[in-house]
Amino acid sequence: AYWDAEIKRAQVLGLDGFPVFTRKANTDVAYLACARKLLAMNARIYAQFATHNAHSVAAIQHMAVGKNYEFQRLHGMGESLHEQIMKAGDSRCRIYAPVGAHEDLLAYLVRRLLENGANSSFVHQLVNPEISPEVIAKDPLQQLAQRQQQKLPLVSDAIAQPVKLFGEQRQNAHGWDITDWPTMDALQHQQAKWHKQAWLAQSLIAQPATAVGVARAVTNPAVPTDQVGTVIDASAEQIQSALQQASVGQQQWLAMPIEERVACFNKLADLYEQNADELFSLLAREAGKTWLDAVGELREAVDFVRYYALDMASQPHAVGRGVITCISPWNFPLAIFTGQITAALAAGNAVLAKPAPQTCLVGYRAVQLMHEAGIPLASVQYLSGDGVVGAALTSTEQVQGVCFTGSTPTAQSINRSMAEQLSSQAPLIAETGGLNAMMVDSTALPEQVLRDVLASAFQSSGQRCSALRLLYLQEDVADKILTMLYGAMDELQLGNPSLLSTDIGPVIDVPAQQKIQAHIHKYAANGKILHQLSTPQHGLFVAPTVVKVNGIEDL
Repeated sequence: AYWDAEIKRAQVLGLDGFPVFTRKANTDVAYLACARKLLAMNARIYAQFATHNAHSVAAIQHMAVGKNYEFQRLHGMGESLHEQIMKAGDSRCRIYAPVGAHEDLLAYLVRRLLENGANSSFVHQLVNPEISPEVIAKDPLQQLAQRQQQKLPLVSDAIAQPVKLFGEQRQNAHGWDITDWPTMDALQHQQAKWHKQAWLAQSLIAQPATAVGVARAVTNPAVPTDQVGTVIDASAEQIQSALQQASVGQQQWLAMPIEERVACFNKLADLYEQNADELFSLLAREAGKTWLDAVGELREAVDFVRYYALDMASQPHAVGRGVITCISPWNFPLAIFTGQITAALAAGNAVLAKPAPQTCLVGYRAVQLMHEAGIPLASVQYLSGDGVVGAALTSTEQVQGVCFTGSTPTAQSINRSMAEQLSSQAPLIAETGGLNAMMVDSTALPEQVLRDVLASAFQSSGQRCSALRLLYLQEDVADKILTMLYGAMDELQLGNPSLLSTDIGPVIDVPAQQKIQAHIHKYAANGKILHQLSTPQHGLFVAPTVVKVNGIEDL
């Protein structure tokens, strides 16, 4: 019934294969194999077969002589077939029907119509006079045998394998199904060695400088006693050294044949996937990413790299602008960090990369892998630090452009600084925050609304520019949806993101926690809190909360 969705889901998630068969005949053979197993246990199991497939019916009747079982059909469907079954006189036929209100059954009805209206559906073929009975009831075992005799693949070549989702152009990012226990068992076993690891991040520049910046400890926002590592911020001398070497780095990068540059990108994508266990641990311990978010983040980073490799190959003579400063946010410390850098490199530039101060360890490890992939050290230099470092990298004529993702006030500050110090031709590419709303009317399926609301509002602890901030509900359905929302929220687990049971991790740091809590307290004082969860005793957690507002102007 959900075959199309299972196929597409596996492709999107980048899984190793499909959880369903890719040919109808294979599915039919599997159905018969299961039927034979059930009938073999007839002394203990009363088998019930819900099918509208004539060959399946005939095969079951053949296998079930002298046994106790029944067929089933949906009310209003398969009537003529099941009349023939009853005439045989050796089985029961149960008719089942969905019972309930229109709003509850509409989605079910639509799914059944789609399922049975498919070209491969037996019900669809049965009413088509152009299809002969021999074709309709053909033996699936014979079909598979013919394919084997003709040495044709049993797996359909009309359906792209997940790795080939984008055709021959580029490889899809490898996925990890966190709902599959063997996958997670292997992942958690691999990751165990990183639970107590302490990383060190420091400037990665082409010409070392004598003076270094201040060292600071990095702690896990979910587990305050867990020191993830140490970051040594860039000094003024290191910044100047990096600026001086960056133009050399651009020339080194452009001097490489385009095939070598593309190969560097593709190797980087492979290295990200090969080091997934370490990156997952870093994303959880430094950035507070749950398993779902960490897997999505790594896959997005890999996809960026392979996408820009393809883009770079299509424009082999791009010479770039010069040196680009890339300043990335803490909420996507690997994906956006990587996307900015590889975009700038693909266009023929050298990069000065500064991650957000909260997630320098992730950025440092990413740049190490970039260098391991063959990208010259001077072409991508890494400098950690706060706004002082960012200001130094966006207020000098040695920089020909800035790529920034973060808050609107910071973007405006960078814009003013660039206007005063940089060339008038230097672009600022800024992605900043927003207020995202969802409008729900009475035609919406509540279950689908709730799934999307939970994912958008609370996944990543709401710490993304695309997070749902405002939910508009048509009054006719508001009470029902809110009741469902509160119940769904109550099932969410807050805690250590390294645990698979955790749905919501911590916010990134103390200032973020205090700012969000102050916002909530303002509405609590006016009795505007509609529903709120509790939080763990330790760690930087904020309770998922539903607040009643007058409109978007309140935000």
